Amino acid sequence: MDKQSTVAKLVGIGGALVAAWLAQQVVAQGWKATRGHKPPKPEDEGDYRLGEVIAAAAITGALVGVARALATRGTAAFTARTETGRELVD
Repeated sequence: MDKQSTVAKLVGIGGALVAAWLAQQVVAQGWKATRGHKPPKPEDEGDYRLGEVIAAAAITGALVGVARALATRGTAAFTARTETGRELVD
């Protein structure tokens, strides 16, 4: 059962990382389509206004948070089904 928990944790971490990356890509593509350029980052120097930096950070943070939560919940559900099925076989 320990091994299953370790595998589940690794799958959960991997899923959360992939979900966060996908969310960032969606934000970047959407921002470029609507604003004509990549979303600004706090460390970028240039002609970005503070409001634009804050908006980009808020949108990115919200989508990454939702994506990670969904990935974590999906992994937990998968793990529960897998462990339940395994107990039935044993």
